[in-house]
Amino acid sequence: MANLNLKLTPWQEEVYTDPSRFKVVAAGRRCGKSHLAAVALIIAALNGEKGKVFYVAPTQGMARDIMWDKLYELAGEIIEGANINNLTITLAGGNTIYLKGADRPDTLRGVSLKYLVMDELAFMKPDVWEAILRPALSDLKGKALFIGTPEGRNHFYDMYMGGYSGSWNDWKSWQFTSRDNPFMDPEEIDHAEATLPRWAFKQEYMASFDAQGSEYFDPEDFVYYDDKPNKPGDYYIAVDLAGFESDRGNKTKRRDNSAIAVVFVDDGGIWWVHDIQFGRWTLDETAERIFKAVEQYRPPSVGIEKGIAQQAVMQPLSDLMRRTARVFRVELLSHGNQKKQDRILWALQGRLEHKRIRFRHAEWNMAFVDEAAAFPSQLVHDDLLDALAYVDQMAVVPYDFGGDLEDDYEPLDAVAGY
Repeated sequence: MANLNLKLTPWQEEVYTDPSRFKVVAAGRRCGKSHLAAVALIIAALNGEKGKVFYVAPTQGMARDIMWDKLYELAGEIIEGANINNLTITLAGGNTIYLKGADRPDTLRGVSLKYLVMDELAFMKPDVWEAILRPALSDLKGKALFIGTPEGRNHFYDMYMGGYSGSWNDWKSWQFTSRDNPFMDPEEIDHAEATLPRWAFKQEYMASFDAQGSEYFDPEDFVYYDDKPNKPGDYYIAVDLAGFESDRGNKTKRRDNSAIAVVFVDDGGIWWVHDIQFGRWTLDETAERIFKAVEQYRPPSVGIEKGIAQQAVMQPLSDLMRRTARVFRVELLSHGNQKKQDRILWALQGRLEHKRIRFRHAEWNMAFVDEAAAFPSQLVHDDLLDALAYVDQMAVVPYDFGGDLEDDYEPLDAVAGY
């Protein structure tokens, strides 16, 4: 082991030396999960016992990206053969480590395993373990290590609690944060805590299963104003639409609320939310409200959620432009393959926590706060939140952290600033 330099940090050593057959590790980013997995895989492959050694990630591509170079780094001196196409690495003595993807379940069947690592289990379907890999360990009474960062309270949480509570025989669980990695710069973690939304930091760095589904929006983060400061910037108008349907009078009306957010973004990146109109309007009423808002605030463009409803409202909106000879640009807004919940969180929560959004005192405030307090309930509308979140796609002013950053720092999202 010393010749291969398979050194472990204290927490990795604690997990590896524990005699439990099934081990579950919930850990923050850059905590050292992959290093522990690689060491365990190498030692399991070299122990001479019959049976195969599997490393399984959510996808085959992830398995290659996460573990291929890591195994070469640690076991390069004793690697006798490798096949990048099949993702197999053969060590001295003919012992092979197989890198697999849970997205290809058929490649996981029909084997007897002596050791298994499942990495980022929260992002795999539960039946990959329950129906395929658990039976593969039975013949040889193989061992398994489950590692990953939480993604709410899903099947990974259930397995973690099985080991944590002691209710599952021969299971044991641990939880480690990114701060448990002695090689990670504490200032980097502090910077993430200061700039990321609470739920993102708690989940990704502190390995919390409770980060999502709680503390999305804190009422104390809502800042209000009466008069907007005289600063340079632009108004942006974002429109959230749902579908239209015809009633018995052959008029077109809304099934749910439409919402029109009017936001002034100053040159420092502060959002001054001037107005959010919402209601169940006909197509013509919706077009008229959008047009009046454009006339009043003169934004560079109007953003409208792309879809069937947008196509429907464009006809009366275009008619208004022709009749008044006032033409403005309509920007089509997209969810970008994100779930609505995630898009709202990433656009709003960080800004709210860091007081980068200010709300004008108005009657709509209570409706917005009610939506935020209930989010992401299926029983309460989120139209106002959604409309405001869409401004994120239009206002391209970078987030200002209010402090000095390294010259080479680049935010993950140049618009949201995190």
